Amino acid sequence: MPGLVMTTSVVAPGALDERALPLEGMTVVEICHSVAGPYAGMILAGLGAELIKVENPDHGDHARGWGPPYWHGTSSVFQCLNRDKLGITCDLGDTGQLRELRQLIIDRADVVIQNLRPGTLERYGLSGEELLREKPSLVFCNLGAYGRCGPLSDKPGYDPLMQAFGGLMSVTGEQGSGPVRIGPAVVDMGSGMWAVIGILAALVRRRTTGGGAVVDTSLFETAVAWMTVPVAAYLASGEIRRPMGSGIAEIVPHQAFATSDGYIMVAAGNDSLFRRLAKELGCEQWADDPRFATNDGRVRHRDGLISAMESIFAEHPTAIWSDRLDEAGVPSAPIQSVDQVVAHAQTQALGIIQQAPGLAMDLVGLPLCFDGRRPPFRRVAPRVGQHNESLELRPASRSLTERTPQ
Repeated sequence: MPGLVMTTSVVAPGALDERALPLEGMTVVEICHSVAGPYAGMILAGLGAELIKVENPDHGDHARGWGPPYWHGTSSVFQCLNRDKLGITCDLGDTGQLRELRQLIIDRADVVIQNLRPGTLERYGLSGEELLREKPSLVFCNLGAYGRCGPLSDKPGYDPLMQAFGGLMSVTGEQGSGPVRIGPAVVDMGSGMWAVIGILAALVRRRTTGGGAVVDTSLFETAVAWMTVPVAAYLASGEIRRPMGSGIAEIVPHQAFATSDGYIMVAAGNDSLFRRLAKELGCEQWADDPRFATNDGRVRHRDGLISAMESIFAEHPTAIWSDRLDEAGVPSAPIQSVDQVVAHAQTQALGIIQQAPGLAMDLVGLPLCFDGRRPPFRRVAPRVGQHNESLELRPASRSLTERTPQ
């Protein structure tokens, strides 16, 4: 039965042998485009699975053209989401190619993940239910837009639509400002992570039962999951959370403050930390003030306290406050730009930005280590149809016209 391969090779402590990657020996077929599905595939590939990406034969994944910037012939978006994969093309409307893709899945795949528009694969006989009838051990993951059922289940969707529809934009930004989208594609990438979690859970169960599963997740469900705390607050109190900039509703102080030359994020998450912070601000009396001594009081008297703190933080530069708060044991961090993040000694020490093998290109790796080592950057993103011949799929003859982004 295909499945997780447990290696028995002896590896020195702190070392990671590529053959011992957790999903080594597993094959995943990714019929995906854009961000969410490819990000899930990238995670599985980084964990060691043989990842076979299936693309439209005319133009490939839509994300190839999402630029500038472009990097080594394709967009930087595509490069970072599709590293460590093999690439083939398949025209689902071509009977021969469809038959070959289906046979590839039956013969080799442990997992299939897809994010085409709902109903597309069903029309070609590649639904999870149909494939599991022929291969009961298969794990098939549908990564949709609005979910597997309901009045909107047939609609396509993108990350910003789900940030809007799922409520994230209603609690993001400054009060009184227009809608603000969270910068990174958190719904897309979060959906990819939920897909991976579901797939891995199904694979663990398969080791006991021998049976596969159809796993369903979606962008909308991920957006609602990100809203777990605001939804709980509404259901508990009837209060609809408002945007609070860098702050949060339940803890004070837990936000960014302007310094004389920038900003610093301060997270005094309990009364003891607030007492230390008050001392560093030269306001030790706050810790015994009935309005501020407890977090409950600070939340209820937020505006007056925050206003006083803002005046004090503005007196000195970020570096001074950072050093003082670090010494006092008060959690804080300067707000860094992307270039500062990349160059920081902590980023470099972790080695999370990895160099492509044989190519001048650095990309972010998986935020995971095994035995003290991060999974390696094994191969760059494939060219359109690069591995058609090696995987015995013929060159495509015509395009799939019903492929719609999700």
